[in-house]
Amino acid sequence: MSDLFVDNIKHQSSQGSGTITLGASGETIALASGAQVSGFTGQNYPAFRAYRSTSQAIPSSTFTKIQFDTETFDTDSAYDNSTNYRFTPQVAGKYFFTTTIRMVGISTITNYQVYLYKNGSMHSRFANGGTHAANPSNSVSDIVTMNGSTDYVEVFVYQTYGSDRDIDNGTSNTYFLGYRIGA
Repeated sequence: MSDLFVDNIKHQSSQGSGTITLGASGETIALASGAQVSGFTGQNYPAFRAYRSTSQAIPSSTFTKIQFDTETFDTDSAYDNSTNYRFTPQVAGKYFFTTTIRMVGISTITNYQVYLYKNGSMHSRFANGGTHAANPSNSVSDIVTMNGSTDYVEVFVYQTYGSDRDIDNGTSNTYFLGYRIGA
């Protein structure tokens, strides 16, 4: 193995554009222990953030999909905010998802659960039994492996207050977001 000592590597056009390739397909580029990478714009894409623009009624004892109808951003148009209310990335990898749901107009609730569903089935949840304070918020976060072609993630809520309860609206009260964290 040989060492190459240089201060700068630039594309032959030296105009700040073009592609410089390190290594060949299937090879690994390694950094020495303690080396730092700078100047890269981390690309945790696809990524999205959506929220409820109005309240949504959640019936008692029913799993209800939350209709996040307004996008703060959607880098790859992978979040459907008008029909299915779900994220379907077309890039395979591991994704971080988090959602927060806030119930309003209640003083106590005995069972309030928030679910991340993958492909129509429960993937992870935050189940909260017992009595809660007024207008409780529940959150669930998880890392989900997506195939990049057909996998999708959506959010459901379940509550047993005895009658319909509303979830709060607004960008900071009831939201859903996700982004790719790696292969």
